[in-house]
Order: sequence, then C-alpha cells, then structure tokens
Amino acid sequence: MIKLLYAWGAIASMNYAFKRLIQLIPILFGITFLSFLLMYMAGSDAVTEMYSNRGVEVAQEIIDERKAALGLNLSFGEQYLNWLWAMLHGDMGASFVTGENVLTAFMRKLPATLLLTGLSIGMTVMISLPCGILAAVRHDKPLDLALRFGSFMGNAMPNFFVAMLLMEFLGIQLGLLPVISSGTGLESALLPTLTLAIAMSAKYMRQVRSAVLEELGKDYVLGAKARGISDSVILWKNVMKAAMLTIMTLLALSIGSLLGGTAIVESIFMWDGVGKLAVDAINMRDYPMIQAYVMWMAIIYVLVNLVADLLYHELDPRIRLGVNSK
Repeated sequence: MIKLLYAWGAIASMNYAFKRLIQLIPILFGITFLSFLLMYMAGSDAVTEMYSNRGVEVAQEIIDERKAALGLNLSFGEQYLNWLWAMLHGDMGASFVTGENVLTAFMRKLPATLLLTGLSIGMTVMISLPCGILAAVRHDKPLDLALRFGSFMGNAMPNFFVAMLLMEFLGIQLGLLPVISSGTGLESALLPTLTLAIAMSAKYMRQVRSAVLEELGKDYVLGAKARGISDSVILWKNVMKAAMLTIMTLLALSIGSLLGGTAIVESIFMWDGVGKLAVDAINMRDYPMIQAYVMWMAIIYVLVNLVADLLYHELDPRIRLGVNSK
C-alpha cells in the first residue's frame, strides 16, 4: 500500500511538472515575438550602423545589396518566421557584424557569466542570510536598526554607482583589485561580484528578516518557548524550516536575474561574458546576437520559475492538496 502511495505521488508530481512546462511554452514564443518586433521597430539595422561607424560614404546600392544578403529587406513577418524556423532546428544564425556563428560565440562567453553568477550568489547568501536572521532576532534593537539602515543604503544605490565607488576606493585609491578585468580569473571577478552582491544582499536581507520575523510571531513558537525549548533550537529547527520556502524563492529569483541581468556590470568592468556581448550587439543592431540573448534570459527565467514551482509543490503539502494557505 505504501509503495502504491509513493508511486501515485511520483506520477502526480510528473503530471504537475508536465502541465507547468506546457504552460510555459507559449510564454517563450510570446517573448521571442515581442523582442523581434521591438528590434524591427528600432528604425535601424546592423548594415546601417556598421557603415555609419566607418565614417565613410557608401553607395546606397551597396547597402541595399548587403541588407538583401542578410534578409533585412524582407517584411517583419518573413524575417521572424525565417528566424523562428531556423531556431527550432537548432540554428540561431550568424552575427551580422562578425559573421561568427551565434551559438558558438554565445557558448564561448557563457562560462564567464556562470562564474560571475556563482560567486555573486555565494557572496549574497553569506551576507544576506546571517544578517537577515540577526536583524530578526534583534528586532528593533540597535543592531537591527543598523542593519536595516545598511540595507536601505544598499537598495538606494544602483549597480553602476556601486561599481564606480568600488572602482574608486578598492581599485584606484587602495590599489587592491584591478579596475578593468584582465581575463576571467578570481582577482578580476571580485569587483563585479561585490557590485552585484551588495545590491542583492541589501534587498534580500530585508526579505529574510521579514520571513523570519513572521514565523517568530506564530503560535507554535510561543508554544515551544512555553515548553522550555531553547531559542536556538526553535530558530534553526522550526523557524528556518518554515521560512525556507520564502528564502528559496528569493535565491531562485537571484539566480535568474544574475544569469540574465549582468549586462551593465559586465560592460563597466569589461568582464567578457554574455552580458557584455549583448550590450555590444545592441549598439551594433546585431539582431541574431540580441535574439540569442533574449532567448537566454527567457529560458533562464522560465526554468527558474518552473523549478521554484516544483519545489513548492514538493515542500508545501497545502499546494499539493490544493488547500488555501489561509
């Protein structure tokens, strides 16, 4: 009987995962359509930008011939359908600027972004988790107020401003770290990692604090204290377990935002990842490369949300049973 129940639970989980995956497919197609439409409406193209940057006059016939070779003379619908058909067959095209295969170029830059993401997530967890818990435990005490003020300051500063501050003090004034990345080594990764981790830690520390505070105010915590259970046992064995759903969601969103949203920081520090590749492609109107980056971001966010939904489904019985959390 127990084996049957386990088998039934596994089948139900697979059905749920399959349904969620099917629901996400139209979202991906919608994102590709909207991004392609926005690029088409931008009013420029890679050929125009390329010849404009050379600073020389080029005959219109040459420009038109080059556009025709790249398929830029076709209507929006024809361009999109051609790209979509090729993409579904594993061909993301070639760069309009360099002529390099888009997938090859993208995969060459991907390890640098993955390294930066991993280091930033690790540093964010090491900063935000203990600080958030400490702020909740010392609720409205001087330490809590100081941590909340630091969180407010971190949230108020955009990434590019944090990057400039770190470059000035750690790179120029103290000379501890290189201002511009020279490769993808650990030393070059520290400044961009700090830039990303400071902003995320400031935001997620408040979320962790709120989640832990909410659990600390519930009846089961008061009951455990009345039975003489120590505060540390209550915190780590009960409160943190209940708050892990919220914390897990925050970390999942962090991974998604970092993998897809490091473009500005990578460009500032000249970190040779997919974010800098995307910024360069946008400046040159390199549509295939931009579309590859859009697909990358869409797939990352869709997969991260899918994994978070599946973990919620497994960890929270109320979701599996369809019970209202209230």
